[in-house]
Amino acid sequence: MNEKDIQAISELLATPKKIAIIPHRSPDGDAMGSTLGLYHFLLKLNHQPVVIAPNDFPNFLAWLPGSETVLVYENDRVSCTKVLQEAELVFTLDFNALHRTGEMEQVLNKLTVPMIMIDHHQLPDGYATYTYSDTAFGSTCEMIYNFIGFLNKKSLIDKTIGTCLYTGIMTDSGQFRFPKTTGTTHRIVAEFIDLGVNNSEIPTLIFDNNSYDRLQLLGRALQNMKVLFDKKTSYISLSQKELDEFNYIKGDTEGIVNYGLTIKGIIFAAIFIEHRDENIIKISFRSQGAFDVNQFAREHFSGGGHINAAGGKSNDSLANTIKKFEQIVSNINI
Repeated sequence: MNEKDIQAISELLATPKKIAIIPHRSPDGDAMGSTLGLYHFLLKLNHQPVVIAPNDFPNFLAWLPGSETVLVYENDRVSCTKVLQEAELVFTLDFNALHRTGEMEQVLNKLTVPMIMIDHHQLPDGYATYTYSDTAFGSTCEMIYNFIGFLNKKSLIDKTIGTCLYTGIMTDSGQFRFPKTTGTTHRIVAEFIDLGVNNSEIPTLIFDNNSYDRLQLLGRALQNMKVLFDKKTSYISLSQKELDEFNYIKGDTEGIVNYGLTIKGIIFAAIFIEHRDENIIKISFRSQGAFDVNQFAREHFSGGGHINAAGGKSNDSLANTIKKFEQIVSNINI
């Protein structure tokens, strides 16, 4: 972020304002961690921030400090639209194209107040007044830490802010295993731990809080796994009927795609999940090494993300979507 933009943002934040903070649709740990971390920081500057999520976030993130204040657009479009229309400043975090907010895009497109984008995905759109975009970072939460530093306000980071940012860094880095986890990442996390952030409790709250139904759904997903050994690829599918059978709730399929990468020799994994209420097949892609799932998702499944983690969608049937995927994979080098 250049000095001119930092100065302009500092001036915007110099006086109390009504501020909307927006994560992407189906927010994950980094989206909720960054928005809530920024929320608590802006409270300390005497602003009136409100986090508005396009749709519900998973239950395993409901313990995050401030999560009870989050408004959900799909649950109350009228109230959320009013907040957005009254906002004097808007932050969009962990996404770089307004269509990632779903129906909220229609409202956001009509706003005339300054927007600030902070994001680490590729190919950002040009909607924001001020943009802090850098694909070198493994998480938006790490960028929020830097953003606070740009404003010379690191002294305001406390246990609450650190807890939110730690959560996003930890989840988006694959618990500090992904390649974009740097020495700087660990030094930032160390600062949070020194502030009292409970680094042993947070992974437990996120990953070890399973319901019986969720474990049964995981079992079915693993039973459904197919492996294309000659293409170093694995994929999992879950139908709406299977989701219903195990009383699916949002977040239950989080992380399942990663099991495919644990198979020796596999470098490309996918999961296809049928959601009839949205008339869509949601897809997640993961890879190891140089295989670019961001490019794969953009070219074939109207998606995108990072080199080693991306998402996509299909409006075709589950069977036809999987057939298309197999045909594409059979004709590329992996």
